[in-house]
Amino acid sequence: MSSWRRRACNVFQFIYFIIYLSSTCMDVEAAKYLAAGIAVGLGAIGPGIGEGIAASKALEAIGRNPEASGKITPLMFVSMAIAESTAIYALVIALIILFG
Repeated sequence: MSSWRRRACNVFQFIYFIIYLSSTCMDVEAAKYLAAGIAVGLGAIGPGIGEGIAASKALEAIGRNPEASGKITPLMFVSMAIAESTAIYALVIALIILFG
């Protein structure tokens, strides 16, 4: 089995374990805190990676063609803002879990 499949299997086993704990010996308030933490944590991984890749490719393009930096930089900031909106949605979901 490849390493990414093994890691995905471990993540699903961890999530199953958390669900099992929440149904057997965890009170509702603790489950809310745990769910909110997992929502924000998993919701921030993707945008973080995406923003890093976007910035890397933009700087690579500017390094190859410095005259185009005036066109590349605003597009990079717009794409990073769109990627960051996903993390903000995850934060909103976590707040709904906590206070809803």
